[in-house]
Amino acid sequence: MSTQPKPPLPAVPSGSGRHNWRVVIVQSSAKDAQTLAGFFNRRQDQIWTTLNARDGLGLVQKHKADLLIVDLHLAGHDWLELLKQVRQDFPYTHVVVTNKLPDLRREILAKEQGVQVFLRQPFTRQWVERALARLSGSGAPTAASGPALAAQRAALMRLPSVRTPVRLKITLPYVLLSLAFLAGASYLLSRFVLDSFEERFNSQLLDMGRLTADWMVQEENRLLATLRLVARTEGMAEAVAGGDAEALRALAYPIALNDRRESVEILDASGTSVMSMRRQTDGALEDYAFARGDTLYREWDFVQVVLNGTTDAQGDKYAGLVRAPWGDYFYVTGPILDEAGNVAGTVLVGSSLKSLVRGIRQDTLAQVSVYDVLGNGLASTLNTPPEAFELQAEQAALVLRRQNEAALMRDLTVDSSSYTEVVGPWEARGGQDLGLIGAALSRTNLPRPTALTRVQAFTFVGIAFFIVVGLGLYLSSLITRPLTQMVHASTQVAEGNLEVKVDTEGDDEVAVLAHAFNYMITGLQEGSIYRDLLGRTVSPEVREQLRQSFASGNLRLEGQNVVATVLMSDIRDFTALSEQEEPTTILSWLNEYFSGLVPLVTANGGVVDKFEGDASLSFFGILPQPLAPKAAAYQACRAAVAILESIDALNARRVAEGHPAFITGIGINTGLVTAGGLGASDRLNYTIIGDTVNTTARLQGFSRDFGTSGIVISEATHAALEELATHFDFETLGTHTFKGKREGVRVYRLLGFATVRPAETSPSLSAVGA
Repeated sequence: MSTQPKPPLPAVPSGSGRHNWRVVIVQSSAKDAQTLAGFFNRRQDQIWTTLNARDGLGLVQKHKADLLIVDLHLAGHDWLELLKQVRQDFPYTHVVVTNKLPDLRREILAKEQGVQVFLRQPFTRQWVERALARLSGSGAPTAASGPALAAQRAALMRLPSVRTPVRLKITLPYVLLSLAFLAGASYLLSRFVLDSFEERFNSQLLDMGRLTADWMVQEENRLLATLRLVARTEGMAEAVAGGDAEALRALAYPIALNDRRESVEILDASGTSVMSMRRQTDGALEDYAFARGDTLYREWDFVQVVLNGTTDAQGDKYAGLVRAPWGDYFYVTGPILDEAGNVAGTVLVGSSLKSLVRGIRQDTLAQVSVYDVLGNGLASTLNTPPEAFELQAEQAALVLRRQNEAALMRDLTVDSSSYTEVVGPWEARGGQDLGLIGAALSRTNLPRPTALTRVQAFTFVGIAFFIVVGLGLYLSSLITRPLTQMVHASTQVAEGNLEVKVDTEGDDEVAVLAHAFNYMITGLQEGSIYRDLLGRTVSPEVREQLRQSFASGNLRLEGQNVVATVLMSDIRDFTALSEQEEPTTILSWLNEYFSGLVPLVTANGGVVDKFEGDASLSFFGILPQPLAPKAAAYQACRAAVAILESIDALNARRVAEGHPAFITGIGINTGLVTAGGLGASDRLNYTIIGDTVNTTARLQGFSRDFGTSGIVISEATHAALEELATHFDFETLGTHTFKGKREGVRVYRLLGFATVRPAETSPSLSAVGA
């Protein structure tokens, strides 16, 4: 049987057109054979394919093949005879074995025939080239190890480089489209986007109208406040009755000046002015003109009702709009009563319409105009006489008739400037219509898009929308189609099918992801044998032990008897505590409790087997490696002391926070247990059972008598410690009989580490036979 080294494979042809390799492909699937043949055809090699191992041997003999590619899954043992014969008769023929799923037995048989290169699906160009690279320059079969093995695995895991990123594929078209969209949007901005300003303008104008009406109501209230001060001033009635103008002047002037009133008129009982004071036009605040003797007030209706002592639901104060020789004024009037309650005279307090519109303009920034009930202009802040834009009588009547439904809006042109005015009623004293008041805003800076512009805008946006949607759908399909295939493949893997593969065509990240997915499937295929056993255990130690046991052929899940130390913990009265708190709170407390307990068990060489509510079960001396009973007992006692110290610290924090303490009982026992896989065929749990476990539970329950957290150990554990017992302080509790036990059990309370420890000597923790 020849073992001489094989020469390197011929170099890949470089455009010469001549056939360079002679390749025989033997596969169980015609599709796989065609895929591999396609790769070598592109290299201009000579290829012969067959689905039969015996025919493959004949092709190798006939054509003196340089390379033989054999499927590991060929039926029967003909594939193995083919490998044996080729190795014996054609030592210069290189061999590559292909497979879909891992078959450890067949792979070992192939390696016995000198096969070192295995090619797994998918048979892509990269995978085949890597397999051939391992053949090129190889001599006699050698086992890779150390850095060489790491480099070999790195080469197999190397994924194709990204030449065209998906980000570029998606971003570039959208950038171009965005630029085009922005160019069109810039063109339509002045004619389309500002179309919404019309609605905003109208809304703002209506707000101005409401503010104007509110301002007039507030002004009426301010005038009434001044009127009450004047009418109720001490000595006012006597001065009116006596016709003492100087006294009236002395009484009214400070009030008018302080309230900045333009006009204060004081009349006697006949309606004749006793003292009138009006601010001079363009004069200072204190510059008033005084007069007396005017009788025109008798003609004003709202003055007559006061002189007659008339009152209504609103009281004895009235308001009116007059066109007097001294100007157009808005007055409020009320009586001056003597000590007997009789009308001694009347007070009128007013403001000119010009000052009113200027005040409204200053506070609301709107252009304000005042009209009488017929629509005649009285005053305005627009730079033109109000008569130039008077309301028609029909419009005025419409405003008054529909004042509770809608306001009148109209367009004005003043000095070549365009305005829109909203006109509403001017109401005083509980709904009395004195006239009309309008608020106007300029339309100079408000663009008005045409109907054609709207059509163009909607057309452009519609076209852009369909282009974006179409391009987005196309690009997303390029990405989602392979991802959908991967999702389908992932679903098949989740259902246990490890023969699926995804297409790896392309040169972007999606293709790289597909390669990585296929590589993952290959790894899952290799680990499928271990998955059922290792994936259903509860701790890393158990998984590692099972893996090593399987590798050595010493796997035993049916159960085995071993001497171990068992530790069981439980929180006292936890059921009653759970009934007083929310379940989420209890769960949070338990997670905090076990987060301190589990690391201490693990740190001392134990394995936490299970949790049952607030209780836990751990064992020592079985996994991750068997220990002598002395070492297992010592580790369990160390862990228990550390657990109580941790719980004491936790309880200190809990009490400080107002939470109940966790009083914990711990029981420890050493003895024979049965360890193995417990459960059903589709779900296993590596655990321990036996009388030793039951006794541990009784010991843990015995600690209830302490009233505080405590540790109880059995005589078996105390005896197993031997000389290591001097590392701890114990209290003998005597012999007790537990439920289910015929004989009494001598128990001890573990108080903690010894106060004066002997020379620190760690127990031997070396593994011993199970």
